[in-house]
Order: sequence, then C-alpha cells, then structure tokens
Amino acid sequence: MKKWIMSIGIICLIGALYMLPVALGERLTVKEDSPATTEQACEIFIEVEGQQEKIPLETYITGVVAAEMPVSFKKEALKAQAIAARTYALQSTNYGKISIAPTVARQVFYNKEQRKENWTSNFPGNEKKIVEAINETKGQVLLYNNELITAMFHSTSNGKTESAHDFSGNDIPYLQSVASNSDLSSPKFSAMKEWTLAEWNSLWPVKWQVSDFNRVQFFLNDSGRVERMQLGKNVWSGREVRTLLEIPSTDFKIAYNSTAGKVQVSTKGYGHGVGMSQYGAEAMASDGKTADEILHYYYQDIEIKKIDACLK
Repeated sequence: MKKWIMSIGIICLIGALYMLPVALGERLTVKEDSPATTEQACEIFIEVEGQQEKIPLETYITGVVAAEMPVSFKKEALKAQAIAARTYALQSTNYGKISIAPTVARQVFYNKEQRKENWTSNFPGNEKKIVEAINETKGQVLLYNNELITAMFHSTSNGKTESAHDFSGNDIPYLQSVASNSDLSSPKFSAMKEWTLAEWNSLWPVKWQVSDFNRVQFFLNDSGRVERMQLGKNVWSGREVRTLLEIPSTDFKIAYNSTAGKVQVSTKGYGHGVGMSQYGAEAMASDGKTADEILHYYYQDIEIKKIDACLK
C-alpha cells in the first residue's frame, strides 16, 4: 500500500478492495480491565508474511499505523487508525491463527528497522507519537452485534465514502456512504494520467478510435463513482477499469485531448472509498473530534470495546 498513502485504504487493502468479506468475525467477549500479568500470558501474536517471528499484536499495530498513516497526523486520527487496523488484523487472521501479508492486499506493515530508515531525521519523536496512540487504545476493537467488523479504510474519498453495497453488491449495515467533504483539500484528492492512443490501445482487449471517446457511456452509483463503463457492446465495471489503468479510484473521467494527442483520465479520491477516510479522520481530529467520534462517524452503529485475549 505504497508507503502510508497506498493505504488504500484503502484504505485501505486491495484484496479487501476487490473482494469485500461478507462473513464477519467470530463472537468475542469484552472486558473492562485485566491484570498485566494475565494480558501477557494471553497475548495475541500476528504472523506477518516475510517476518521471521510472530509479532505481538500491539507491536504489529505500531508497524501498521506507521505505514498506513502519516505520522504528522493528529493523535486522535492515529488512534482511530490503530483501532481500525487492530480490528482488521484480528478479523482477517482469526486472532492470529492465519498469517497476514504486509501489503496493500491486507495492511502495510513496517518493522522497526524500516521505520528507522523512513524516519531518519526524527525516529525517536515519531516512534513515541505512534506508540502513544497504540498504548492509549490498547486492545480496543470495533464491534457490530458483538462481532468484529470488516474495518475497511482508505486514503481519500471523492467527497463521499462508498457503501459496501455499491462496492461489492453486499449491503453491510456499518459500511454506508457518508459525506467526507474535507477530503477535497487532501493532496491525493485529484490526479491526471495520460497515454498516447497506441499506449492506450495496448491495454485494452478492443481497439479504440478517437471517435470512441465521445460515445463511451458511464453509469454512476450513488457516491458518484463509476459503476460500469460501456463502449458499444463492451462493458467493464468501474473496478475493472481502475485495475486495468492503475488509477487511484473509480471516480474517473476519460477524454481524448486532440491538441496534445493524448488520452487523459482524471480521478477524484484515492482508494476504494469504503469505510474510514484517513484524510477525513485527520480533518475531524483537527476540528477537535476524538478517535471514538471519528470511528462512529465512518462506521455506523458500531461499538468500541476491549477484547479479552484470554478467551480466544
């Protein structure tokens, strides 16, 4: 997932981007507190592909937050990311029983050596800020009907997040579309990519003519993203086009610039758009919102509880 940006999200998660799980996590028991010695004895470890040893859950989350969100973000945004990442990790690994890739297909993870390399100018200060966010949310997860949610997240929306239904066809109560207008000020909100006509045609199973760019049809969903694109009898989903062209989002427009002799694709947003917008979270934190308020906004009707690792 790039460095932090390629979170994307989404958010956030290209495996999650293209195949939204419909089965939620197993039921869990929550607790208020437990002695430190008990927590250590029952600690959950995460097996990260490519790492020699299993990693304690909270150490793993430190590496995920450092990779998925800019350390310059407000602590409340970092805390929201920590809780979402912890929930996603436990749900997708079945509490550490299954390994997880440290990539955009799941969650990007940087070990301590990678963090030192990335933060050469201020490793101690940055590490302290991330660790504080992790410690202040230790063990906290997101639940819906007492089950771990699929805590999808992404870098930047197009001004509205994507619902699970529009993304995958599966309606999930806590993954509904919400306004995220502050994303318009994100540095990743808009982008442009260009190809010559020959380069463009090398990507497609059909040969485009210049006139085709005036007759191609776009069908949008409720959040303004491309649900499908049609050229004659050829139909592609917005997600298929995004993958084919390697563009940031499914909110895109395609045009042929005859003056430049280039095919131009403009996009809005960065990532799949489902769940929490990271730049939206930062804007809310800057407005004084807490991590809890951020999470309750982007994930509807959820609870934030602390897991009891001893009962796993």
